Amino acid sequence: MANLPQLNTFDNRSFHQGTSQVKVVMWYVINHTFINSFLPFNGLKKFFLRLFGAKIGKGVLIKPFVNIKYPWKLIIGNDVWIGEKVWIDNLDNVRIEHNVCISQGAMLLCGNHNYKKTTFDLITAPIILEEGVWICAKAMVGPGVVCEKGAILSPNSFANGNLKPMSIYSGVPAQFVKER
Repeated sequence: MANLPQLNTFDNRSFHQGTSQVKVVMWYVINHTFINSFLPFNGLKKFFLRLFGAKIGKGVLIKPFVNIKYPWKLIIGNDVWIGEKVWIDNLDNVRIEHNVCISQGAMLLCGNHNYKKTTFDLITAPIILEEGVWICAKAMVGPGVVCEKGAILSPNSFANGNLKPMSIYSGVPAQFVKER
């Protein structure tokens, strides 16, 4: 199993989005107008994501009402399908490799808060979805998780630890069910 990516901790005032505030505001407008909307124009979505720094491969399909926090922290490989109402809350880097399916309503959450501190400091870590991964409908992947090659996360499940290759996981928290 791959090692968890490093966790980063910030007091709530020191977190930086990775670009200027002007670019963040511009992206907010573009995201809510063209990406997180009913518009079905896949090519236009990819154009704007690339314009704002996302690296996107060939054959990527982005369905309506997808919400992407920071495209400059996003890498998407070839032949990836991102379903309706997917939320990529990438406070840290997200890498989605080739032939990945992220089904309707799934969430990739790169951030959390330290509940042990009264200031609830922000904790972030990258997410990696390796080749052939399927994140099923309304499933969630937490900060620092690596879903290894061919892993499946069942509907309504939450992965807060790495998923082994060619394995199926289910539940909250997600537990190994069986090999594919």
